[in-house]
Order: sequence, then structure tokens, then C-alpha cells
Amino acid sequence: MNEVNKTLFIPLYGKSTVSRQHIILNDPDAERIWEAESFPIRGKSKSKWLAYNMAMRARVFDDWTDRMLRKHKDALVLHIGCGLDSRCRRVKVPYREWLDCDLPDVIAIRKDYFDESVNYRMQALDASDPAQITALPESDTAIVVLEGLSMYLSKAQLRRFLGALQKKYRMLCILMDIYTEFGAKASKYKNPVNDVGVTKLYGIDDIEDVISGLGLQAVREHSFTPPELVNELKPLDRAFFKLLFTGRLYGKIYRLMEIATAPGRGG
Repeated sequence: MNEVNKTLFIPLYGKSTVSRQHIILNDPDAERIWEAESFPIRGKSKSKWLAYNMAMRARVFDDWTDRMLRKHKDALVLHIGCGLDSRCRRVKVPYREWLDCDLPDVIAIRKDYFDESVNYRMQALDASDPAQITALPESDTAIVVLEGLSMYLSKAQLRRFLGALQKKYRMLCILMDIYTEFGAKASKYKNPVNDVGVTKLYGIDDIEDVISGLGLQAVREHSFTPPELVNELKPLDRAFFKLLFTGRLYGKIYRLMEIATAPGRGG
């Protein structure tokens, strides 16, 4: 497993740690898989503040996916860069078809913990190769979860990837976290992923630089740390967490963007 693949253990640790506290995220699968894998987490990756942040990020993606499934009941859900995440089990709204995608080494491990079914499958996919998008299932509408993926693709790679998705599906609903260019530069030596050997990350200051001309539009920016989730922390933890993750500086480093098919392009 290469360095980028190993980064999946950081959010897995965070989700399992917070789930055991019975706050923010109910994720018994993360608890079970983390205990079984026993990956050596060290340095900033073991921070309880990062664990809170990873769990909140996951919960925001979960809640958004549920909202999209209520609006698009027959949509295909694509979780690309899924790692060992159990979102397919955490979402509350039933889905017609769900496909979890990641690099082959990750999917091989994932199959030790998740079973395929009529409406759930796993597929190896390299997001840096847009030609692989053609092998994804057919659907009129696709709900696309891109959590912890964009920062490992150059701007050109990400643009080609999103363009391939837009050509494949008539209607797209996408939620994607991104580093800013400042955030990517600052992360070279001050990011938990450094603990598993990753030092090269990519950032985006203006999402229009990536999606312009693709038939996509920016819908809105979401918060990683909604007040209702922050308020689940104990008072002292809540106060310190707010200093770390809810101020203006954090927003200049890391953002959560929703994009979708532009009006008139989806038929």
C-alpha cells in the first residue's frame, strides 16, 4: 500500500475514536475495522482534535448524501476515494445503487470487511485516469461523494476527472473538500498525512478555475463544523476546538464545495 493509500487510516482512526464516545458519528464499522487493522498512528494523526474534525467532516458528508437521496431517489451514489469508510451503511435514506471506488490495493482490503449485494458494489478506480469513468454504471443522475480526494490530484487532473463524470451522467450532484493553494503549501510539513509519508498536495483558490466550461456550477460552500455538531463536545473541548477549526484561518486553508450540473445542461 502506497503513502496516499495509507492516509485512509487517519479518518478511520478519528471516526472510530469519536464513535466510541457516542457523539457526532455512530460508526461501529469504523470501530471494528480500526481494531482489526491496528495501523500504527502517530504524531498529529492521533490528536483528539483531528479525530473530532474527521468525524464532523464525515457526518456532514453523510447528511448531505441523505438530502440528495431524498431529492433523487433513483440516483446512483458514487463514493470515489472511499477508503475503508462505511457511509454506505451510515446513511439513513435507502438507495437504488451504491458504488464504492478506490485504488485496487484499498478495494482488496475493503472486501475483507464489506460484502457486495444487489444494490451495493465495490470497484477499483484511479481518479487520475478519466478513461476509467466510462466503466462506471449507467444512471441518469449520480450523487458523487469526493471526500479527501481532490488534494491528491493536480488541477488539470481534477478538471479532466470532473469533465469525464459530466459526460457520463446527465445530472450530477457533487460534494468535494478542497485545500486552498495556501493550505496545500502549508500542508507540506504541517499536515497529519505527513505522518504516513505524503508531502505533495494540491490546492484550489477558485473552483471556477476547475469547472469553467464543463457544464458544472458551484452551488454553495458548506461548513465542516456545523454548530449543532460542535455543541456535542464537552464545554472545554468545544472551546478549544472552536479556536482550531472554526475561525477564519481554517477557512483560508480548507473548504467544502458543492457543485452540480448547470441549468440547461441536465436536460
